[in-house]
Amino acid sequence: MVSVLVCIKRVVDSSSEVVLTEDGQGVDGRYAGFTMSAHEECAVELAVQIAAATGGTATVLTLGDADAVEQLRAALAVGCTAAVHVVADAQTFGPSDVAREIAAVAGDHDLVLLGNDAADSGDFQVGIRLAYELGRPVVNGVSSVSVADGVVTAEGAGPDGHETYRVPLPAVVTVLEGGVEPRYPTVPGRMKAKKVPIDERRPTAEPVGPSRVRLLLPPPTASDVQILGKGADAAPAVVDLLEQLGVLAR
Repeated sequence: MVSVLVCIKRVVDSSSEVVLTEDGQGVDGRYAGFTMSAHEECAVELAVQIAAATGGTATVLTLGDADAVEQLRAALAVGCTAAVHVVADAQTFGPSDVAREIAAVAGDHDLVLLGNDAADSGDFQVGIRLAYELGRPVVNGVSSVSVADGVVTAEGAGPDGHETYRVPLPAVVTVLEGGVEPRYPTVPGRMKAKKVPIDERRPTAEPVGPSRVRLLLPPPTASDVQILGKGADAAPAVVDLLEQLGVLAR
């Protein structure tokens, strides 16, 4: 039986236009909606699979305000069996603060899964800091995770090809999207998730805060448009273009 703790974060839905807050410390989601990152959706799926395969449990944890319960319920609806909510303003917590709060809960769990990085702030630090805090081995940026005989096997793409890591439990692993297909919640799953009690906790200490100066958006990518012509006069230019693309034989 493997007890898995999977950590998620309420983030702005990045499928729409990204707008920063006035202080540049976060992403403004007032007009975009909120979700969990694709990395974390895969981490949740892996947690549920590992718990089912080993007869264990999958607990979901988040640090955030009251609205973050929405993401906890989403994870419960796809198979997590318990939830922990550290009630706090996530914008005031830096990576070291988040790692400390996860560590306060993680001691009772064999395996901790996290998304590879924060989808809103781009922090890649929490997994490493958490492993250091707990004194556990850590594997970063993998796409598949399995557990057998007290050993975690984690696989993913490396700079020189496919890589496989094997580390003993207890351990920490950060997950990249792409190695597993997250399941969608069913109606019965959503109804069941509404009835699961959520363990609310307060932070163990005052946050130090993030050390970033500010977030910056990359400049918009310029696009060139070529007008081939109007009406029938554009036909020869269209034919020439199709020939250049290899669609039509010359």
